[in-house]
Amino acid sequence: MNKKDLKRFKTMLEESKRQLLASAKKTLSEESSFDTNELPDEIDQASSEYQQSMIFRLRDREKFLLAKIDKALARIESGAFGICERCEEEISPKRLEARPVTTLCIRCKEEQEQAEKSFG
Repeated sequence: MNKKDLKRFKTMLEESKRQLLASAKKTLSEESSFDTNELPDEIDQASSEYQQSMIFRLRDREKFLLAKIDKALARIESGAFGICERCEEEISPKRLEARPVTTLCIRCKEEQEQAEKSFG
């Protein structure tokens, strides 16, 4: 992969990371403030707790994505970005465009998914 493409992917990953971190900060400062005294009844309280739970679940998923972004950035620095971890073939640029944190080429990913289905 050429340096121009690597720089583009690095910029893309860094921007995704910045957005995730900004979203997490927003959650901590705004959405996590929850005062049960402000809610008029139990239904409103339950609804608010459910919404807050969903927000924290989403943030938990984002935490895993953040770790994948950091690993992808490390692969860029080490020169391993865009190389399949399993077969060591080059990952197609289209796949990297769609999912820059990927570590597997499309063929190896499909094989992995088939194996996961088999073990259910």
